Amino acid sequence: MDYSQIIGDLKEKKYAPIYFLEGEEPYFMDQISQYILDNVLKEEEKGFNQSILYGKDLSIDSIMTAAKRFPMMSERQVVVIREAQNIRNIEDLATYVENPMRSTLLVINYKYKTIDKRKKLYKALQRNGIYFESKPLYESNVPGWITKYLKEKNLGIDPRAAQMITDFVGNDLQRIVNELEKVTISMVPGTSIMPEDVERNIGISKEFNMFEFQKALGNRDILKSNLIINYFIDNEKQNPLPVLMGMLVGFFRKILVYHTIEIKSDRNLMAQKLGVNPFFINDYITAGRNYSLDKSINIISMMRETDLRSKGARGGTTENGELLRELVFKILHI
Repeated sequence: MDYSQIIGDLKEKKYAPIYFLEGEEPYFMDQISQYILDNVLKEEEKGFNQSILYGKDLSIDSIMTAAKRFPMMSERQVVVIREAQNIRNIEDLATYVENPMRSTLLVINYKYKTIDKRKKLYKALQRNGIYFESKPLYESNVPGWITKYLKEKNLGIDPRAAQMITDFVGNDLQRIVNELEKVTISMVPGTSIMPEDVERNIGISKEFNMFEFQKALGNRDILKSNLIINYFIDNEKQNPLPVLMGMLVGFFRKILVYHTIEIKSDRNLMAQKLGVNPFFINDYITAGRNYSLDKSINIISMMRETDLRSKGARGGTTENGELLRELVFKILHI
């Protein structure tokens, strides 16, 4: 089951005896756990029937003892295990999963790890519980996730603003939510977040950011590209070279993909193949005109060379700022 299905079933009060939540993205796991804690029991039932335990203090026997208790003056009890990745011999939990208490909702948060799908625990979970693997989003999917997250709160967001936040934060969903709260706290339902709101509340410059940098390079705008480079160099801690390089490589790889698309009249299809919002298609059409397939391949090779030099290879000792200036000069004049 995916996240939306699990939350949908919980809202309809379709409960499973066990929720085993694992994986590299903690946000979805935390949301499921918190929803169960907030909504399964009435407030007057929680004192006797809701427990939060921590894996470093637990054995499998103690978990089973807690899960096998009968609820008091309630139809069910909730037991949430946090930091379950610290529990030894997690596979031994299969004994309980094979015959769980139907009056208990046992929620296991097994973060940053995954269980062996060939063994008994996973197979028992398939029969008697909910198994959910929480995977990180690809960065290309983050702007869409931000838009969906805000839509559920009756708010919109300009695609440029969503991309600015993605470029600034990456795919750390909890951090994204924290940053969005800074913007939305004073917003009126039905309105949309604009780049100016992001600049004012989060501190990301709407003119000197990675999105605008890529656009300037795509347009071969020498003046603006160099203005943004100077800003990045002056604010190197917020704009480290490895992060900039990764984003630039991703940008020019999309230009490579653009050149492989045979039918360029269908903008939605192009956006799907590039993994971008259709709002940005014109930027890639322009970049594709300015950088041929061969030039784009050559630029990616230059980026790899710059990356090696920044790590001390090739006998280089050039500072990162100068490496960036040199690379951008080559890109714009290739």
